[in-house]
Amino acid sequence: MRVRIASSPDSWGVWRADDPRQPPWSRFLDESAAAGYEAVELGPEGYLPTNPEVLRRELGGRGLKVIGANAVGKLHDPEDWPELEQIVERRSALLRELGGEYVVLIGEGHTDPFTGEQISEKTLDDDGWARTVEISHRMAEVSRKNGVRLTYHPHASAHVEYEDQIETYLEKTDPALVSLCLDTGHHAYKGGEPVAFMRRHHERIPYVHLKSVDAEKLRRVNAERLPMAKATSLGVFCEPSRGVVDFAALRRLMEEIDYDGWAVVEQDMFGVSWDVPLPVAKRTRQYFKDIGLG
Repeated sequence: MRVRIASSPDSWGVWRADDPRQPPWSRFLDESAAAGYEAVELGPEGYLPTNPEVLRRELGGRGLKVIGANAVGKLHDPEDWPELEQIVERRSALLRELGGEYVVLIGEGHTDPFTGEQISEKTLDDDGWARTVEISHRMAEVSRKNGVRLTYHPHASAHVEYEDQIETYLEKTDPALVSLCLDTGHHAYKGGEPVAFMRRHHERIPYVHLKSVDAEKLRRVNAERLPMAKATSLGVFCEPSRGVVDFAALRRLMEEIDYDGWAVVEQDMFGVSWDVPLPVAKRTRQYFKDIGLG
């Protein structure tokens, strides 16, 4: 088993490319290095520099590398596909220049994360599934052209969020083209059991996001039907050592299957003071070391 641990801007409360409430990208990189991470995800497009020479210099000066970048769009809506293809092309080309490995494809949610307003049908019909699979395959080809692997990230409040929906997605997509990024926190947030799911589908999962949820706060979120931003600001995504996901069991499974790949610490935060993320990142990095991850 070889598990390499990276950090994500999500753990620094970054949701958008440019928001004055978020810490600047230089602080995210400084603190990722200070917390002991060896690599980062890029976060929203435009948050970190997009010029490969600039980014290479900034990363190298801190002893960091890039492992992945996300691409978000309306997978079920063909009108959004041309823009999404441009995003995937840019992101995979940047990863190619920097030695990154994974484009993380995420479908835009059916519910507004800030207001809770429903903005599209919550479930896919047959045509919606067909479109989602088609664009997943197309984006995988774009990524592969740049030597980068596409991983699909199921996401809370998106069209593929529950365990049975993820199973359907895996059944319908070509394993030679599309892999899965298992986000343990989003999986648990929607009532799934991420370790058991990883056991069943590890051959499709080369890339993992490490995240957990607070059981008591999750009960409140479900009872009050709170939108994602509100749930996140309440701390529903908690430090891995304090949540419901059994990371010791995940480590044992990774050892059993001889997992060789990256795992990204992604404790979603929203609206926190800039002084909050670094101590959490340091404790989290030490926690995973203590249980034998990374």
